[in-house]
Amino acid sequence: MILDLLAAQAASTPDRPLAVTTEATYSYAEIWSLARRFAARLCAHGIVPGDHVALIAGNSAAYLVAWFGINAAGAVAVCLNNQLMGDAITYLVSQCDAKLVVADTEWIETRAGGLREGAAALPRIGIGSDAAFFAELAGSDEAEPPAIAAHDLCTILYTSGTTGLPKGVMCAHGGYAATGRETVRILDLGRDDRIFVYMPLFHTNPQMYAVMAALTAGASLALAPRFSATSFFDEARALGATGCTFVGTVLAILAARYADPVRDHAMRFAIGGGTTRELASTIETRFGIKVHELYGMTEVGGWVSGSTAADHKLGANGRVRADVEVRIVDADDNPQPIGARGEIVVRPSKPNVILMGYYKKPEELAKASRNFWFHTGDIGSFDDDGYLYFHGRSKEVIRRGGEMISPDELEQHLRKLPGIADCAVVAVPDPIMGDEIKAVVVAEAGFDLAHIRSHLADHVPGYMLPRYAERIDRIPRTQTEKILRRELEYVDARVIDFKK
Repeated sequence: MILDLLAAQAASTPDRPLAVTTEATYSYAEIWSLARRFAARLCAHGIVPGDHVALIAGNSAAYLVAWFGINAAGAVAVCLNNQLMGDAITYLVSQCDAKLVVADTEWIETRAGGLREGAAALPRIGIGSDAAFFAELAGSDEAEPPAIAAHDLCTILYTSGTTGLPKGVMCAHGGYAATGRETVRILDLGRDDRIFVYMPLFHTNPQMYAVMAALTAGASLALAPRFSATSFFDEARALGATGCTFVGTVLAILAARYADPVRDHAMRFAIGGGTTRELASTIETRFGIKVHELYGMTEVGGWVSGSTAADHKLGANGRVRADVEVRIVDADDNPQPIGARGEIVVRPSKPNVILMGYYKKPEELAKASRNFWFHTGDIGSFDDDGYLYFHGRSKEVIRRGGEMISPDELEQHLRKLPGIADCAVVAVPDPIMGDEIKAVVVAEAGFDLAHIRSHLADHVPGYMLPRYAERIDRIPRTQTEKILRRELEYVDARVIDFKK
């Protein structure tokens, strides 16, 4: 699976680069050796096959070594957002039953203090710079990885739902391998390609579309700590990138930042989801980068439909992969005709492709699985050529800049703020971020709406802070007390914009 691919590339082309940063280049053989050395270190800490290890770090070659090393120890990598703090990270580390925390020094120094109770007592291994971390591993022996099957659990990736706390999506090794093969196919990826990775490596997007594609094709990864529109093309040139993964927000920001054509780079593709026909056309004509729009989510193995460079239609999400089935259904799960809109449902036609379940939440999988189909909660349609189109999310989750945010989580924090009697958090459309966050409160007369952001800043990362706020007399609800969010999804003179 993942390790088989890494080992095979290290054996056949040991000196070929796998990870390239502004400081150094690391070959397949080096990463494979370092991963096994880290596995030995984990074993010395008592980690045994099947254990869960929380991985909380930013983008680096060390992240890859830690991830591969966790798997080389036969353990499961629980890849967590390194911007989370307090109750949020405590819940995730506890809920996943982690036996050990692997985290970079920045997170340990700035956020680890927010861990509570059992999570705070877990042993930790720190990751410094690539050079320092790899020097520490140099003295370790190389562990012999255990046999790993396609159905074995590889990672747990947390995704926010419409209500309640995040769910841990259990992803099998076979699913990673399958998506890697399919990504190589639609990109026609080769050994000379180098995928620019600036999106956080704890996300499905770079894990599936970049890392697995590179391991499958023998290509390399150009690693940057974060996305920067100002330096995007400079970094791509310096790192020798030939393509990148994206969320729609990234492309919107680049189009806004560069009004004139930029063609002096080697980037030939961008693969991801969340764009529009107009934006994709702008990226292709202005920058010469072919946009491969996908449809997918963590639960369905990263993506289920996508376009090749030759078989490509702007505004569409491509054709369905051969190892899955996709159907458009109505509210009663009846198949819809071509052109009709309905819910997108998915099921695998080959084993180990989509999620194994939600960790310790079988009831959540039961809710999403009806009539032997996984229900995405998204609205789509097919055209006569078999292209899938995504028309929006029926779920209430907010997608801001590629991050999935649960309104319920923010509402729980807001209800603890003195002066607030009731509240709702909704998404409002934004041309750059996809969604922006609006907080609506029923509050005492003297309550200052500015307290909303200052209060939430102590509990959630910056990307979850509302841009807009409004005070109203009553939160609209149904007879069963569900918030009527659609009645609050507007921005007008009644609404405060914190950016103004």
